Amino acid sequence: MTVSRPTAPDAAADEETLAELEALAVDFAEAAARLIRDERPGDLGAQSKTSRTDVVTVMDTRSEEFLRDRILTARPRDGLLGEEGSASPSQTGLTWVIDPIDGTTNYLYGMPLYAVSVAVVVGNPSEPGWRPVVGAVCSPGMGVTWSARARGGARSAAIGGGTPREVAVGGATELAQGLVGTGFGYQAAVRAEQAAVLTTVLPRVRDIRRLGSAAVDLCLVGDGRLDAYYESGLKPWDLAAGWLIVTEAGGVVSGPGGADPDVTLTVAGNRMVHDQLRELVDP
Repeated sequence: MTVSRPTAPDAAADEETLAELEALAVDFAEAAARLIRDERPGDLGAQSKTSRTDVVTVMDTRSEEFLRDRILTARPRDGLLGEEGSASPSQTGLTWVIDPIDGTTNYLYGMPLYAVSVAVVVGNPSEPGWRPVVGAVCSPGMGVTWSARARGGARSAAIGGGTPREVAVGGATELAQGLVGTGFGYQAAVRAEQAAVLTTVLPRVRDIRRLGSAAVDLCLVGDGRLDAYYESGLKPWDLAAGWLIVTEAGGVVSGPGGADPDVTLTVAGNRMVHDQLRELVDP
């Protein structure tokens, strides 16, 4: 089995550049997180997107506009891809991939498990073969920011400049003793398929957690607080930052057949638990 690990090409290979990009990603993610936490209006103006259960709020839009302006001011030649429609081509080989609120349903209901995800990737994130080289995920409800850069490890810190602590995936060796995260799509037919997979996984693990934010789930795997995670339906903005955080924390992230994660499947964990889980969800 082959499993891809994000690597930085020449466009972003030097440590100084990656460190600067990571600092920017953390700054942008934390600033957007403060915006959506502190300026949340009484009426979020929720509207349906792909289905009645898939919503976007006025703060998703505000957060993406805020991030777009900050990124393009600091890095005007880089590309941009955002969940709510922001898109511009890259002149540098680097593209910022942003999710202005990952876990919008949680945010809508006043539940704290939501986050802002900011990543820098090489390649076109709309096509196979792209790789994250920098990532930051800020969860204002949890008071923490996770971040990573290629070949530079992964870390977490309290929002606003707390002392960073290096993070590492957990040491579970058996999936049967693993706490596993997952998530579900918004289309009824997709949910039915995911429920069928869940009936295979649930009897074979310690327990399942459905937290409602893929970005947070992946970071919790990198932080050793979930042993593994799987989900279908993730887009680049859902997984870019978390993918890098898991791998730089010593874990593995893959998709169908052990290739890159994609919209059809994402599996994450330490090497042993990852492999056991993928055998169940990607036979």
